Amino acid sequence: MSAKKSVGVMAVLAMAGSLVALSPAQARPDLVAFPEAYQPGTIVVKTGQRKLYLVLGEGHAVRYPVGVGKAGKQWAGSARIDGKYRNPAWSPPAEVKRDKPSMPDVIPGGSPANPMGVAAMTLSGGGQYAIHGTAPSMRASIGGFVSYGCIRMYNEDITDLYDRVSVGTPVVVTSR
Repeated sequence: MSAKKSVGVMAVLAMAGSLVALSPAQARPDLVAFPEAYQPGTIVVKTGQRKLYLVLGEGHAVRYPVGVGKAGKQWAGSARIDGKYRNPAWSPPAEVKRDKPSMPDVIPGGSPANPMGVAAMTLSGGGQYAIHGTAPSMRASIGGFVSYGCIRMYNEDITDLYDRVSVGTPVVVTSR
C-alpha cells in the first residue's frame, strides 16, 4: 500500500474510531463503503434509499436513516448548510399552514410537538428546507416519504451529524 493511501485509510479509521467508542444504544450511524466521487465532508442524501451519507473519503461514508419528502414534495439538487441551530423554534411554512390551518404559528424549541427536534441545519438555495431532528411522537416516520421536503433524522443522529459538519458544508440531494 502506498504511503499516501495508508495515511488516507488511517484518517478514515481515525474518523470511524469515534463510532467504535460509542455505546450500542448510541451507535446508530453506520460506517459504510461509499465508492462515489464526492469530496470528503459532503452530505449526500439519496431520497430513493431514504439514507443520508456523510462522505469521509477513501471510499467510506457515515450512513444515517432519514425521512424525506412525500410524493409531490421531493426535490433534488445542491445546497450548502447556511445555519445550525440547537432546539430551534419552528414556524410552519405557508404550504404546511395551508394544508393544516389549525397548526400553531410557532412551536417553541424544546417542545415535544416541535417537528425540528433537538437540532436543525438550514439549507441555502431559497427553499425553506433543513436537515433536522424529529419530534418524539414522529420517530416512526424515519425511513419514509413523510416531509414537505426537509430531511428528517432521529434526534441522536442529527446530534451526531451536527457535531461533524459546519456552516458551508455542501449538501447534494438525489432521487436515487
